[in-house]
Amino acid sequence: MISCASISRSVVVPLEIPGVHAVGNQVCFQCHTQITRAFPTSPHAHLVLENTELPGGTGCESCHGPGSKHVEAGGGARFIINPGKEPDACFRCHLKTSGEFQLPTHHPVIEGRMNCVQCHDPHGGDILKSPSGGLAMAQMNESCAECHREQTRPFVFEHPAMREGCATCHNPHGSINRMMLTQADNNLCLRCHAQVQGSGASGDFYIGSVDHTVLLQMGTCWSAGCHTAVHGSDVDPRLRY
Repeated sequence: MISCASISRSVVVPLEIPGVHAVGNQVCFQCHTQITRAFPTSPHAHLVLENTELPGGTGCESCHGPGSKHVEAGGGARFIINPGKEPDACFRCHLKTSGEFQLPTHHPVIEGRMNCVQCHDPHGGDILKSPSGGLAMAQMNESCAECHREQTRPFVFEHPAMREGCATCHNPHGSINRMMLTQADNNLCLRCHAQVQGSGASGDFYIGSVDHTVLLQMGTCWSAGCHTAVHGSDVDPRLRY
């Protein structure tokens, strides 16, 4: 089960605000009923229930800060922390992700032009379904499509990897590659498009029925001028243009 220790290997201390104290989850649930219905299926809920590293099991207030003034004011944003606008609240546990945002190419979260909740629902259960630990694949692609519309639009000839999710090829947080790829060379493509070495002395490499021996030495599959339409094509089934 997920825990702060498994995420960051460090003890996480609840947020503190001078002169304000915690009121407990049940007080929060009295008003935030919509979140209450979805939250039990979220990994964050299991974190609250099972993690002994959070003093007092403070739950909601571990991310939103102590809520006594928020309750006394009858709600509103003035006396409560909104992690959606303050990614440091997320980074307290997700240290690896915080580090990825420091890489040369990254989504502009630390610059304040994006926030974590544009792509992640911290209260929902869909977060459990993704092999990459983020969102359900279909929902994750929809999040990417809000900005990257040209890459995620319908194509006559679809790249099957798009069905598996954008994170199959891209690190959504940050990368040393300018396209935010998980690998910058042909190995990215060859994870799916398995190469077969010929039996001859020349050691030719075939992908499907096509001899790629020379082609693989000319650059990456897309930069060598071959498969440039990596997201999909309306004219070529081999995604060459």
